[in-house]
Amino acid sequence: MAKRSAGLLIHSRNKGDLRVLLVHPGGPFWAKKDDGAWSIPKGLVDENEDELSAARRETEEELGIKIDGPFTRLGDYRQPGGKIVMAWSVEARIDIDVAAIRSNTFTMEWPPRSGSMKEFPEVDRAGWFTLPEAEVKILKGQRPMLSDFARQKDAER
Repeated sequence: MAKRSAGLLIHSRNKGDLRVLLVHPGGPFWAKKDDGAWSIPKGLVDENEDELSAARRETEEELGIKIDGPFTRLGDYRQPGGKIVMAWSVEARIDIDVAAIRSNTFTMEWPPRSGSMKEFPEVDRAGWFTLPEAEVKILKGQRPMLSDFARQKDAER
């Protein structure tokens, strides 16, 4: 069975422009990657956990803030590695200062085969992007989320 992740596509309007919040993964593998490396805040769904609850939990862990709804289901997205990401869109009801995010951390051996364990933030930064900017920044497997989100917003007009 494919691994399941759940996440939130957080959006807001700034002077009429629709923007989405993306996060950049922490750790040495992603340190020098930018375009095509960003993601929605997301993470693995625990066994017997509700997917939306997992999306909200993971977002809080990665940003250090709690996001409230209403949440609109975007869909399920199969990633190149086979993982399924379930996503919801939600409008930011608070001003999220991306410079002030506080992410949880993970530990890994670094450098490889050194025997030395180092701690890294799961997310090292976040940013607000217009949809065309986000299309360049986001991981290839998550781009369909942006298209579905744009269609969803067009349908609401």
